[in-house]
Amino acid sequence: MIPPVEVSPLIKFTRYSALLLGMIYGKARYDYLKPIAAEERRIEEQEKKKREELERIAKALAEGIFLMYSFLF
Repeated sequence: MIPPVEVSPLIKFTRYSALLLGMIYGKARYDYLKPIAAEERRIEEQEKKKREELERIAKALAEGIFLMYSFLF
């Protein structure tokens, strides 16, 4: 078996620096996007409530019309 190759300290430093910078960038990006996503979820929840209410009203109207015609015949 071949013994492992000694990696240059410069390459090690560069790799770990890039890893650390990526982690810092990811945290900053996450902190930037988190409030935007929370606002989108809040708006979506409001729209969902409105949509469900309209669907409930439409269903009630459709059932009311169906019942009205079923009593006539």
